[in-house]
Amino acid sequence: MTATQERVTALREQLVAWRRHLHMHPEVGFAEVQTSQYIFDELNKMPGLTVTRPTKTSVLAVLKGGKPGRTVLLRADIDALPITEENDFEFKSQNEGVMHACGHDGHTAILLGTARMLSEQAQDVPGEIRMIFQHAEEFGPGGAEELVMDTPLMDGVDVVTGLHLNSQLPAGMVAVKPGAFMASPDMIELTIQGKGGHGAHPEETVDPIAVGAQVVTNLQHIVSRNISALDSLVVTIAKFQAGTTHNVIPDSAELMGTVRTFSPELRQQAPKLIERVIKGVCDAHGASYHLRYEFGYRPLINTDWVADILRDVALAEVGPEHFQVSKPTMGGEDFSAYLEKAPGAYFNVGSGSDTSDSRWPHHHPRFTIDEQSLETGVHMMHAAALKLADPATAVPQPG
Repeated sequence: MTATQERVTALREQLVAWRRHLHMHPEVGFAEVQTSQYIFDELNKMPGLTVTRPTKTSVLAVLKGGKPGRTVLLRADIDALPITEENDFEFKSQNEGVMHACGHDGHTAILLGTARMLSEQAQDVPGEIRMIFQHAEEFGPGGAEELVMDTPLMDGVDVVTGLHLNSQLPAGMVAVKPGAFMASPDMIELTIQGKGGHGAHPEETVDPIAVGAQVVTNLQHIVSRNISALDSLVVTIAKFQAGTTHNVIPDSAELMGTVRTFSPELRQQAPKLIERVIKGVCDAHGASYHLRYEFGYRPLINTDWVADILRDVALAEVGPEHFQVSKPTMGGEDFSAYLEKAPGAYFNVGSGSDTSDSRWPHHHPRFTIDEQSLETGVHMMHAAALKLADPATAVPQPG
């Protein structure tokens, strides 16, 4: 066992304690008051860190190393979800209707552990390590956007990285992917306005349910007939509400859905293609409509050379038997906001195992993590910070 492995192993009980405290006291985005105070207090116990609050419920810890090097930003998200937990752990959520159902409690514990390890070796750390405990990842427009746009967090940052625990990967596995990794999660809200009436006399109405059904069907033609098969686009209508009883055709129908792609260019085309379909169907049947198209987070496109460095770190830290290339996902992440300002890469650490009943999908009321994943996360974040900050690590030069 190496000295670093011994240090991480020695942190095991503390990592679990941090994670379980956070799991018991979850708070949703922009309301992480107690969560951020707990993080703030824990960081202030560590030597050599400058701890501040760039926003009301985010926390930043800065370590200025004893050697020259780059400025690296490490990120963990800290918010929970409005879900009622169905687990029966001793440390289950004590806040009714709120739960850490996506692993952010684990992300926070991992970055706290990384901060402690780096602070204890400050004189040997190159450059400057910034550790942002970010609020409101789950709630658009997202805490990352606020930090990037309204604070000097990214000033002078050379490279950024972060991780996400993944219950669908075995605990201890690390997965990294260059290029397109996560999609842009945009949203549509559509009202179709018809003319209501008696269900026995549809000829006297403009039926918004019939029109809406055709809209849903025809929107899928955008993917199958307007987009190259080599591109990726998802158009999902997930909500369709209309009517109150069996024999009354309503005046209107309400639809909501999501639009996802990896391509910034296709993302800009999608609203026009979608409205063209909606308008055509509504015009054909004498209905009108109101469409609201809301852009969410940008596609998360990892910088190739940063992902390559993370791959090398993973091979060294966990070995080739615990490494794989990530599969892209149509899920979204506001980590993409940081990548607008600096090169970087986001990666996965497996947190699932059958023995700890931690294979439940993210955002499920039974979601949990195998806590062995916390140690893997610290190994990766600690080693990645040192590697990326080291001026001896070769990186492409601008121009």
